Amino acid sequence: MDKSHLFEVYEDLDKRNVVLSFKGDLTSDLLTSILHVIEQKLDRYNEPTPVKRKVFNVLVECLQNLYLHSNINEQEIKDKPSVIVMVAKSDNGYNILTGNVIAKESVKLLSERLTNINRLTKEELKQLYLETLTDGKRSSKGGGGLGFLEIARKSKQKLEFGFVPNNDKTSFFSLNVKITQ
Repeated sequence: MDKSHLFEVYEDLDKRNVVLSFKGDLTSDLLTSILHVIEQKLDRYNEPTPVKRKVFNVLVECLQNLYLHSNINEQEIKDKPSVIVMVAKSDNGYNILTGNVIAKESVKLLSERLTNINRLTKEELKQLYLETLTDGKRSSKGGGGLGFLEIARKSKQKLEFGFVPNNDKTSFFSLNVKITQ
């Protein structure tokens, strides 16, 4: 990448008000570092405590989802899949954007789950969260299926998501969570 192209990337991130951008392998140490950086930036922007709490809590859930679910069978692909995380400031809040490679056979189920979450009212979302919390079921990755429910509850917004085919075995999953003030 030449210097002028890097400057174009820099300008584009600046125009989009990107507060944090990361692409690579996610480790537990990196999770802690990302959260620390966001906490400092929110303090620097003098955000009210409720906004800081919402952004922080949603980011924690998004990072946990990436950390737990971005490891598809590495034998199916040549390189270990990396993730992307971006936090951007908007006129009325923040956007938390994440992306990761998932197994192609997971697309339909994940799409249906997120579509169903988006259809729920605030009360229905709360009820499903409580039911899921107490049902005792755990996934093979150790999660209880609460991540996206918690993100939807905390953000109080519909979850924007998409899938882009990557190859015959994988797709790229993107999630945009809006947090308004």
